[in-house]
Amino acid sequence: MFKVFYPYAYINSVFSPDYENLFQQGYRALIFDIDNTLVHHGSEVTQEVIDLFEMLHQIGFRTLLLSNNNAKRIAPFAETLNTLFIADAHKPNSLNYMKALDLLEITSQQALVVGDQIFTDILGANRAGIASILVRFLQKDPNEPIGKKRQLEKLILACFQYSRYRNRIEIKPKEAIIRRRNFSDINSLFYQISCYKEIAKRYVSDLRAKTRFARFRNIEKLPVLIYSYSSNIIRNGPGIDPISQQNKAVNLALASEKINGIVIKPNETFSFWHLVGKTSVRKGYKEGRVISKGKLKMGVGGGLCNLANTLNLLVLHSPLEIIELHTHSDALDPSAERNRVPFSSGTSVSYNYIDYRFKNNTPHDMQILVWCENGELKAELRSTVPVEHRYQLIEENHCFVKRGSSYYRHSEIYQQIICLKTDKVLAQKLIWKNRSKVMYDPCLIPKELIK
Repeated sequence: MFKVFYPYAYINSVFSPDYENLFQQGYRALIFDIDNTLVHHGSEVTQEVIDLFEMLHQIGFRTLLLSNNNAKRIAPFAETLNTLFIADAHKPNSLNYMKALDLLEITSQQALVVGDQIFTDILGANRAGIASILVRFLQKDPNEPIGKKRQLEKLILACFQYSRYRNRIEIKPKEAIIRRRNFSDINSLFYQISCYKEIAKRYVSDLRAKTRFARFRNIEKLPVLIYSYSSNIIRNGPGIDPISQQNKAVNLALASEKINGIVIKPNETFSFWHLVGKTSVRKGYKEGRVISKGKLKMGVGGGLCNLANTLNLLVLHSPLEIIELHTHSDALDPSAERNRVPFSSGTSVSYNYIDYRFKNNTPHDMQILVWCENGELKAELRSTVPVEHRYQLIEENHCFVKRGSSYYRHSEIYQQIICLKTDKVLAQKLIWKNRSKVMYDPCLIPKELIK
């Protein structure tokens, strides 16, 4: 009966969570309450909080202060922390929670609310469909009696503590008061059940959406080449299993056949999994490297992320619109650091709910050709007519940063739209704020890139 009040986790302080882990889970913005959450009620910002926000921004989080207090109190606080803010928020009204998402330019699934009050911060977050973390409120005098609301919160937290209500985020174990496991983490069977649930949800959502998916294939090439790309299929180096690489080559050849020649007509949507279908041993797919829960492992159909990433590079060099993109670490292979190509890896796919999709919003047919030849994965994007602009990717602020015992690649990757006649940049859009955990031996990171 209390589930509308439940936070997704309950922690000692705002300094407790493993924020890098939360970023790796896909969260991109943090919405903080101030009084009794970041500092004692009415207190000024502390150096510890300033350092926290600097660390959060460096990881890649966007931040916002959401407070029922007035702007006179909040504005100087926000300026010191270099963050957005909304004052007089009227929590738990969900209106300003939704406004916060708009200001942060994210979806509700990418945000976390952090606050100290169940009946304002947490209730408002739940009404807005945003995950929340309840912080043990800062109490100046531990002997000071707490009010009726706090007493009721203690009762709800007692129910919360012994409930098996599902959890959606993982907090640093040593710091958390409560740490509950995801249903999918209990054992491998429950993980499979969770996957089947997500697959079924995707089938239902596609049926409801009535999306026009590209299905027509043409063995004849369309006349105009927009962009082409090729990469070596087999990677060699320390820690890379040659068998997994050979199996990857088999998997890429099978999946490429399903996509090669596909024509995306105006207003049609390309779906990786609608064309490739479910991978299985029966269809000839072998075990290759996959990333699961942030770790490299073997799985049937492993290596198909290479194909999705190649398709993504084609699309990023065109006017086509990406409508679904998932990413994983792009720091998988030390040999790729020598001649780095921005976004040459990092696109993630997993049947069928982690899909790669784009839409043809142009008035002309587009065609993808993709095939394996002489140890290379080759791809072309073609059209019936030339495009108006040229597109290119640039990477800025590329470096590696050590966090705890791990290293992370930091960079920003932009898509530039360039006028063909004048060769001037007409627009530049950030497409990926890269914060990838290094999955190979960090001793192989180029020393000059470590910050």
